[in-house]
Amino acid sequence: MSTNHKGLQVWIQGVGLLGPGLATWAASQAVLRGEQLHASTATVLPPPARLPAAERRRAGSAVKLAMAVADEAVAAAQVDAGTLATVFTSSSGECSNCHSLCEALATPAPVVSPTRFTNSVHNASSGAWHIAVGSRASSTSLCAFNGSFGAGLIEAAASVCLDGQPILLVASDSPYPEPLNSARPLPDHFGAALLLSPARTAQSIASLTVHLAGDGPQAAPMADASLDALRRVIPAAAALPLLVALAQGRAQQGLVLDYLPGTSLRLDLEPVGAS
Repeated sequence: MSTNHKGLQVWIQGVGLLGPGLATWAASQAVLRGEQLHASTATVLPPPARLPAAERRRAGSAVKLAMAVADEAVAAAQVDAGTLATVFTSSSGECSNCHSLCEALATPAPVVSPTRFTNSVHNASSGAWHIAVGSRASSTSLCAFNGSFGAGLIEAAASVCLDGQPILLVASDSPYPEPLNSARPLPDHFGAALLLSPARTAQSIASLTVHLAGDGPQAAPMADASLDALRRVIPAAAALPLLVALAQGRAQQGLVLDYLPGTSLRLDLEPVGAS
């Protein structure tokens, strides 16, 4: 691992993915490798099986989405979820509960449900995950508007390099109901998770080095126009060029992901076994 000018170097141990026409990381390989065109069917959110029944009924869409991709990444990495520190990043958090609170506050006698409030905070997904897996490890919840995936990747990679411990990165976004959707349109749910570690293991699929670039080029359009449309309209889907590169298993130097205005992330990717 490295924390110097050469960038933040980590190893990717597992991946989770859920979005329109992308049911799981494992089920999306043909699309990501370019062997099949992407078809943007509505995202189906599975119930968060790890949660107790009462909490499962109260879970909002953001919690269901985040837990689904986190579960897939942890399972692929074959690690104990209860030992993992985490970084959760989302541009908007729990949009449906935010909408419900706004509706309640707009009535003549506003009464806010404590349960709604608890599940509306930005770290609701992090809290649900750590309760579900019994983890007392540290957790960070981030929001950087359209740069939320980039902010989460920097935070997670920096933590791995500084602490020398694996970390689970979960990036997710869910749409608002109307009328908030008109002000902040997010067309569907999209989530991605990466299990990052400081050293190669038997489950490692690639080495990843993260560089922050100022005034550099923006991300190039993706070959699949439908995937590129997702990348441009859902902040968590900024991860798609990295996920495509991982699925294709080709070494890449200088892969660009969009970040905040005037900045980008430059990634060097070396898949295990790449020629």
